[in-house]
Amino acid sequence: MDRGKPGSKMHVLSDAAGLPLRVGLSAANTHDSQALKPMLSHFHMGHELHAADSKPQRLHADKAYDIPELRKWLWGKRIGVRIARKGIESSERLGRRRWVIERTMSWLTGYHRLNHRYERHLRNYLAFLGLAAALCCYKRLLKLTM
Repeated sequence: MDRGKPGSKMHVLSDAAGLPLRVGLSAANTHDSQALKPMLSHFHMGHELHAADSKPQRLHADKAYDIPELRKWLWGKRIGVRIARKGIESSERLGRRRWVIERTMSWLTGYHRLNHRYERHLRNYLAFLGLAAALCCYKRLLKLTM
């Protein structure tokens, strides 16, 4: 959490290959862990047919998400948890998986409009962020089909 910091913070939920599945924004002075539940809320978490295909099976996250309430919530949703523990595990062990999301963030901020927030209105910046995520998915699709 960056206390008193103006601006906004990008949140990205990606698959194991780094494709952005969901993007979001929050105020820069809010804690990262507060964005996790809204980011996962659009997945079907029930026991309906094909629910296993639409919900995440495992979540990899850094120490900012090491909160007992979040761990219980994720276990209740039957999502496996791989979160570094504060004061116990080094962040180097998570680096094997963490680079995927770092690369995704790099892809998104590679678009000049997103590197710095030029937009005054949140909805406009979120629209550009969604467009950048769609372009990342489109580029991956082109690589797979050619």
